[in-house]
Amino acid sequence: MKVRISVSRDSYEAVRAYLTEHGIEVSEEADYQITEVSRYATFLAVRDAKKDSMRLAVGEVIYIEAFGKEIEIHTAKGMYYAQDRMYQLEEQLDPKDFLRVSKSVIIARGHVKKIRPSLSMKYILTMTDGTLIDVTRSYYSDFRKAFRI
Repeated sequence: MKVRISVSRDSYEAVRAYLTEHGIEVSEEADYQITEVSRYATFLAVRDAKKDSMRLAVGEVIYIEAFGKEIEIHTAKGMYYAQDRMYQLEEQLDPKDFLRVSKSVIIARGHVKKIRPSLSMKYILTMTDGTLIDVTRSYYSDFRKAFRI
C-alpha cells in the first residue's frame, strides 16, 4: 500500500518512520493521503452588524475585544460580534497565531505592526488597522515569551 503524507514539517519524519516501520510505502504518487487535523477552529460563529449569523475565517481576525458580555471581533472588512465567551474563543484559536494580552483582548500575532514599551511592565501594540492595544502586567511575561523580547 502507498500513501501520501500531508502533515506539518515537525511531524513529517516521525509519521514517515512509523508508516515505513509498519510496511506502508510513502509516495507522492499514492492513491491515499494521510492528513493532519488541527484541533483549532478555522472559522468562528459570529453575527454581523445586522445581527445575521455567519462564519468568519479565523485568518481575517485582527483582534478580539470584550466589553462585558459583548465581544467584538475586528477584521480589515469590519466588526463582528461573537456569541462565545472570551475563554471559549481563546480555546478555539491556535496559540501560534493568537495571544491573549489582557483580560479583555486577544490579538492575532501576525497583525502586530509595532511594539512600544510603556511604564510599569506594559507594552502598547499598534495593530495593522492602526488600533492601539495595551498589554497589561498580568500578561506581560507571556507576551515577552511569545514575541521573544
